[in-house]
Amino acid sequence: MPKLFNPIRPMLATPARSIVEAFNMVGGGEVAVEVKYDGARVQIHYKDGDVKIFSRRLTDVTGSLPDVVDNVLNNLSGVREAILEGEVIAIKNDKPLPFQELMKRFRRIKDIDKAVKEIPTKLYLFDIIYIDGHLLIDKMYVDRYMVLERIVPSSLLADRILTSKMEEAEKFYKEAIQEGHEGVMIKRLDSPYILGSRGKHWIKVKPAETIDLVIVGAEWGHGRRRGWLSDYYLATYNPETGGYDIVGKTFKGLTDEEFQYMTRRLLELMVEDEGYRIWVRPEIVVEVAYNEIQRSPKYSSGMALRLARITRIREDKSPHEATTTQELRDLYRNQIRFRGLKS
Repeated sequence: MPKLFNPIRPMLATPARSIVEAFNMVGGGEVAVEVKYDGARVQIHYKDGDVKIFSRRLTDVTGSLPDVVDNVLNNLSGVREAILEGEVIAIKNDKPLPFQELMKRFRRIKDIDKAVKEIPTKLYLFDIIYIDGHLLIDKMYVDRYMVLERIVPSSLLADRILTSKMEEAEKFYKEAIQEGHEGVMIKRLDSPYILGSRGKHWIKVKPAETIDLVIVGAEWGHGRRRGWLSDYYLATYNPETGGYDIVGKTFKGLTDEEFQYMTRRLLELMVEDEGYRIWVRPEIVVEVAYNEIQRSPKYSSGMALRLARITRIREDKSPHEATTTQELRDLYRNQIRFRGLKS
């Protein structure tokens, strides 16, 4: 039984390249197709009018999100205790803002009232883990969702449809992208809630080919980037060894402001200084886009990314949530199959 106000590891999703692949992965039949918002996943603990909010890294972010706390208090009904899951996005004129705008809220520790006005948020709930003494993780997703629908208004629920038709799912997916969201989640209706685990119960579909990697080292930049740590060694997580396998490096994708921020953070995490290069504790996760996965004896993973570029800093994710070495190898094999590339 979970202890309220002590976060638990969230269930994770497996990526797919398309709606067709996602349907094949879940085995067909009726599924929930849910908007994947470009925000930060949160776990909300509630007891007798007290609310705490935790990030997916299990960090207490309640103080940064007083508007979300008020939203929960004003809309949760007929419940004494609950653990809810949802996504918080930053909005402007009812339109989603980029993920990095939301991260400014999570990093804010001063002038919170000002931040609430500058970067308003919207909460979308999509699951419930616990309610009034009952742990729901072994219940089917469809049953958990019925409980969620009973205790919060529909305005707080993530947009979704139930369908067994691939063309309906495809249409919903395209509409989500057009509205500025990240993609969709395909969820089996009979799926339990598996703590901290990926599987074929929840599948995420996004248009861009991205993976989450951990920065394990960095080199000092040249020219315009002189004075910044700006060439980053990227690694997958290897749960078999508990370590990280390098897949390459990149200096592409970040703004000058982000280069400065990353330089400060990496110096704080430094464990070895080689002069032009440092090695750091594996704590910072970044989302990385790439054109192709290639075999490479140069790196410990045996793989390398062609034209890798950082698309965002994932401060909401822990290093153990990064793409694993085996998942990268699976993506390589799928790439060969779908693109007809040579191994």
